[in-house]
Amino acid sequence: MSKLAYGLLQLFQSFVVTNDKIVKPYTKMLKLGFVSAILADKSFEEVVQFASANRFSCVEMMCWPKGKAERRYAGVTHVNVSELDDNEVQSLKKTLNENKVFISGLGYYPNPLDPDKEQAAYYREHIKKVIRAAPKLGVGVVNTFVGRDPAKNMEDNLSEFAKHFPAIVKEAEDHGVKIGIENCPMYFTNDEWPSGKNLAISPAVWRKMFEIIPSASFGLNYDPSHLVWMQMDHVKPIYDFKDRLHHIHLKDVKVYKDKLDEVGILATPLEYHSPKIPGLGDVRWGDFFAALTDVGYKGPVVIEVEDKAYEDSEEDIKTAILSARNYVGQFLVL
Repeated sequence: MSKLAYGLLQLFQSFVVTNDKIVKPYTKMLKLGFVSAILADKSFEEVVQFASANRFSCVEMMCWPKGKAERRYAGVTHVNVSELDDNEVQSLKKTLNENKVFISGLGYYPNPLDPDKEQAAYYREHIKKVIRAAPKLGVGVVNTFVGRDPAKNMEDNLSEFAKHFPAIVKEAEDHGVKIGIENCPMYFTNDEWPSGKNLAISPAVWRKMFEIIPSASFGLNYDPSHLVWMQMDHVKPIYDFKDRLHHIHLKDVKVYKDKLDEVGILATPLEYHSPKIPGLGDVRWGDFFAALTDVGYKGPVVIEVEDKAYEDSEEDIKTAILSARNYVGQFLVL
């Protein structure tokens, strides 16, 4: 199919037809985007232009402090909230408007409950900076972790959470921003042993978190892949926490049963599973999108690429983003 024919097909599909008459444009129920971390070496403008040229509605922009990355996909700064003056705000908005792309959320994923109290305080303060930056850019969601001291048990970590996170949520409320907590355990390598660096790993924990902080501004940046490799139902929580879905990550995962049989669930998780782009793993995407539409979710759904099979070159990275787009495109209007 030629580019012209493809473009005309997309244009035609963007209208409702009744009795052979064009009635009105479709409203996109789900807004497709991607996480900017995978394009770490690109500027804000380049990321937005890539999104626009490839039929993405939005991008989750990374807002790490300038400096050395502490792990893969971290340390990426596409919006520097520490230097966000009026001129920079207008420049970023101009780029977004010209390319008809919006920011789905501002992302910063440190460990706010780090056992190093000074480091933890620094992380929490930067989260607040990201929150204060969001409304300046017309962004309604900030995505992060609640963190965890991996050497402490669940109850002790919840106590620390109760001490420190209410102030962050209050900051969000004061600025009209929602907090989306990603449900990644952050337990992949030996330095994160034995319990990982993010408390918000399961429905049981989320319920406790939401009891401690009942604010409607406090919710989830839901990623189904983490529940899959932890041997949990990844669709049911969409129904159970429908009012807490502030942002959605689209990432797949492949669990290698033969490896799991060899090392067991107490092994470092990457010994038996691997993150994949949507469609190449074990997430039940048809059921997943059915659940999102069932509960009336109409926000961003954002592809997160952490698939090592697509990291050898810039071309491979872009192929990963576009292949994921093509796969999930069957469930939504692009």
